[in-house]
Amino acid sequence: MSQLKIFSGRSSKELAEKIADEIGEPLGNCEIRNFSDGEIWVKYLENIRGNDVFIIQSTFPPSDNLMELLIMIDAAKRASARRITAVIPYFGYARQDRKDQPRVPITSKLVANLITVAGADRVLTMDLHAPQIQGFFDIPFDHLYSAVVLVPAIREMVGEEEFAVVSPDIGGVKFARGYAKRLHAELILIDKRRSRANESEVVNVVGDVKGKTIVIVDDIIDTAGTFVNAANALIDRGAKKVFGACTHPILSGNAVERIENAPVEKILVTDTVPLRKGSPKIEVRSVAKIFAEAIKRIHCNESLSVLFEIEN
Repeated sequence: MSQLKIFSGRSSKELAEKIADEIGEPLGNCEIRNFSDGEIWVKYLENIRGNDVFIIQSTFPPSDNLMELLIMIDAAKRASARRITAVIPYFGYARQDRKDQPRVPITSKLVANLITVAGADRVLTMDLHAPQIQGFFDIPFDHLYSAVVLVPAIREMVGEEEFAVVSPDIGGVKFARGYAKRLHAELILIDKRRSRANESEVVNVVGDVKGKTIVIVDDIIDTAGTFVNAANALIDRGAKKVFGACTHPILSGNAVERIENAPVEKILVTDTVPLRKGSPKIEVRSVAKIFAEAIKRIHCNESLSVLFEIEN
């Protein structure tokens, strides 16, 4: 069997170190720097010929993170790696997965093409915003779920209280339904209207929230507008407490300030994206262990199905 080598781009260095520690392998030696004009340069400082190479890099903004991943893949391909797996804890551009209006791109498909053409043989990611993006790839694609980490954490956070799970918009119903099923909780929906990108308003709450403890679950919190509007609407309709759980804490702009001023007790997030700013209301749970196990199983050509099981 070829040797396992793990490398990290600069966007996911901390998570990559945790993953490498879980596996018991050191991170590979790779130099990445920018020229004075911003152009990215990559060099592997060790032999990877014939090796099973895993490159860990989330592709959240800026777009340099995506470009850096592509360059790392290309460099590994040209260094004669036997197999290259792009480990993308947060898959950027996943919200542009279809033409929902005239004259717009399907950027998710473009990114899939770029990763494939760069030389990746396989992709490993977590909680795609649009699961159908898996079909944009013609190479093996493994999709992990943060619920394995967040479901036990939600039980711990809420304690013995009965609670309901809320989807902050109709698009997240399937995601929220999965949590509600695993947590044996009622599912409540929020119907929102989006006037333009990153701006939304709650139109209706489908379900009775009066006197209930609520957990809002979503795959991404970006500006926190949708999340905070949902929390306010739930409290206005008589909810007792509001908690949150989210896989990818993008938290752009003044999102953290919005959360701190919102009627939210606590939000659980993972470390697929490093926090730009901490808050007493935001608690991070690491997904390093599940990614480490997935990498080991891919390397050994074993099934990943066991990674979808959640301890009750």
